[in-house]
Amino acid sequence: MPRISEEKLRKIRTIEFAINKHLFLICAAITLIVMLMAIIEFFSRGTFPPSKIGFFYVGVLFIYSVHKEMLRWLEEKKIERQGEYFLYSWIGLTAILYIINFLTKDYFNYSPEGVPLETLKEVSVITLQVAGIFLFTRLSKVIKIILEKK
Repeated sequence: MPRISEEKLRKIRTIEFAINKHLFLICAAITLIVMLMAIIEFFSRGTFPPSKIGFFYVGVLFIYSVHKEMLRWLEEKKIERQGEYFLYSWIGLTAILYIINFLTKDYFNYSPEGVPLETLKEVSVITLQVAGIFLFTRLSKVIKIILEKK
């Protein structure tokens, strides 16, 4: 397999870093949208239908995370720690919604007609999926460090 010249590798890194910045902005925007939809769904108590956007959101976040790890493996030094913000915001939102529901004696877990709602469960699943992606990126980083020490 032929080696890539340092100049060509630098160009690839520059292009991929720019793509990664755009992916981060897309993920941040979608995160805000999904969180807003979850908050509306939670407080409306079934007035709005379930958003069902979780699978799409986690997929986009996974693409961003894998791309970011690819940059790390290309030894791009400009990578900033941004992924944690997604995890922290989801944990914070989920905890706040659970606390509100607890303090209101399960008020937001049921529609006005008494039908059980899945909003808290759906937000919890998204939070755990985001945590899984975060752990994947940490594992990738640790593996890279171990391989570099050899």
